[in-house]
Amino acid sequence: MAQVEATTERVIAADAETVFDALADYKETREKLLPEHFSEYEVREGGDGEGTLVHWKLQATSKRIRDCLLEVSEPSDGRLVEKDRNSSMVTTWTVTPAGEGRSKVVVTTVWNGAGGIGGFFERTFAPKGLGRIYDVVLEKLAAEVEK
Repeated sequence: MAQVEATTERVIAADAETVFDALADYKETREKLLPEHFSEYEVREGGDGEGTLVHWKLQATSKRIRDCLLEVSEPSDGRLVEKDRNSSMVTTWTVTPAGEGRSKVVVTTVWNGAGGIGGFFERTFAPKGLGRIYDVVLEKLAAEVEK
């Protein structure tokens, strides 16, 4: 099994603290940022960054639905990590200042991919598909915090 990685980034016209706080707000803001690929959103514990347990289903393709139960941690300033209890998937959100009143958000998801020919297609196409999904999330995040 090879590790599969998808990374997307965007510069947002809002300070890093505002952007990070919006991302870490699983009670109110996060659900608003999710496109139609996500369903059954539910905060099960916490709701604000570290210690949050959140559930959703991610439909990356018409045939592939991933049931995610994510433990949220904040290992360092500006970094939010979501570890899926149901798989090897880990998503890391990193928010850093990018000049006056601007911030850069980088989202990276890694997981252990399948082997064989299925794994080849997963490594080839999944990062692009997930990247498109996270582009929408970052677009909605920008719209939310640039108000």
